[in-house]
Amino acid sequence: MKIAYVTTYDALNPASWSKYNGGNYGASNFISKTLINQGIIINYLGPLQKTYSWLTKSKWLFYRHLFKTDYYNWAEPIVCKNYANQVAEKLANLDTEIILSPEGATPTAYLECKQPLVIWIDTTLAELINFFPYLSNLCQETKNNIYTLEKAALERCKLLIVTSEWAVETVVKTYGIERSKIQVIPRGANIELRPNRTVEDIQNLVKSRGNKPCKLIFSGVFWQRKGGDIALEVAKKLNKLGLETELTVIGCQPISDEPLPSFVKPLGYIDKSKGNGLLRISQLISESHFLMLPTRADTNPHVLVEANAFGVPCLTTNVAGIPTVIKDEINGKIFSVDTSVDNYCEYIINYLTNYPKYEQLAMSSFNEYLYRLNWSVAGQKAKKLFMEVLNNC
Repeated sequence: MKIAYVTTYDALNPASWSKYNGGNYGASNFISKTLINQGIIINYLGPLQKTYSWLTKSKWLFYRHLFKTDYYNWAEPIVCKNYANQVAEKLANLDTEIILSPEGATPTAYLECKQPLVIWIDTTLAELINFFPYLSNLCQETKNNIYTLEKAALERCKLLIVTSEWAVETVVKTYGIERSKIQVIPRGANIELRPNRTVEDIQNLVKSRGNKPCKLIFSGVFWQRKGGDIALEVAKKLNKLGLETELTVIGCQPISDEPLPSFVKPLGYIDKSKGNGLLRISQLISESHFLMLPTRADTNPHVLVEANAFGVPCLTTNVAGIPTVIKDEINGKIFSVDTSVDNYCEYIINYLTNYPKYEQLAMSSFNEYLYRLNWSVAGQKAKKLFMEVLNNC
């Protein structure tokens, strides 16, 4: 099977990504790798050339200074049509059976091609408007553009893969897309893991943590949106209750009105695309008892799966697609967004004062990664779906 892999960015070059795009761009990188491991030939069509900067810059200045709103060039029809033309030109010289876009509608909304189009995304952009901060102050033109280009791409595609049941429901509700052409495939971890790890390896890792001190880890580039302030309050409360606790923060700098306590370890952004960064992050996660991600706005955070890959249960919130990944008492616990700090503390104390019970939860978390939440499983499911698409064409 031969697939044309459509992205506007370079899916093979992590050095060209910003830390804010690392999650989605990293997933695109791993999607292509897992498909290659399934024997699929991948032809990368990105990066694409950005054009019409004079027009989009003028519009950005117009909306920013006159209306104090945000305009995004990636949703501009003339830009997206140019992307589609670039893709069509590259396709003309390729022998390929399927067009796959892990970036969604931007490069494919206006693409005319004979091959079936497959879109593999977390969720649609329309569902993130007024949900994610960067999409909460949009000008009406960009809102209209997003809806128009996504509707065009979703109607054109033969298969839409999303990461959660929540995404399925929102796509059907917003765009009226046939449910039969939408499939759910959870993503794997956006980190390269040491091959041939065994259950015994993880068992030894879990035992080595011990029950003191309690080690919590928070990972995210957006402190407030990801609930870093709540993680900090949980760590403070646990220490006040007599459970010695450390909180490691990676991805951002904690925001606090008072000096950070000594038990908080802010390490900033660590680039896991680099060898030393990957080793550091892997070590920090593997030494932790729980990943704390009390997020207020999210879709399907990769860090949850990355924690499970090391036998680390996740404490997170009932937001968007997270319930597809985290199952209560299996690989962590989902709390309501407005739950109290006391509820988090009670849960943690309950497990760390009964360490055999914690060990069971930790191993169950690893099993979720091993059998359900990994790229190999995702690749196998995707290949089967691609074959069905080709058979029905």
